[in-house]
Amino acid sequence: MGNTFGMTAFISYGAFWLTLVALIAMPHTGIVPASSPALVGSYLLLWGLFTFILFLGTLRATRAHQVIFGTLVILFALLGLGDLLEQPGLTVIAGYEGLICGLSAVYLAAAEILEAQFKCAVLPVGPYTPTRA
Repeated sequence: MGNTFGMTAFISYGAFWLTLVALIAMPHTGIVPASSPALVGSYLLLWGLFTFILFLGTLRATRAHQVIFGTLVILFALLGLGDLLEQPGLTVIAGYEGLICGLSAVYLAAAEILEAQFKCAVLPVGPYTPTRA
């Protein structure tokens, strides 16, 4: 309760996946024409911008959150630029970088599950400690 950041992230990325599938799948039905690489690239870059805003929010969260959202910003940038500039090499690099992002998310999920189960920190996540000005 009261986790605006988590709610925003989960709802937004859920919507991202639904709309991305629609962009890819709908042209196969003949309902709409295929999206141009420039459109898809721009779409991904806009999601990267949104993700960057969320990354700024992680500056008040754990280091693990910062790694996840930081690598996600890089992922969207690589994917968007790969499509926009029609550089398939960038999308290959994005694939490897996406593995890093995904594995870091799995790590945080494991850390949170184990902490809830054992009632103590099992895996380090680098807690945020505010500094006094």
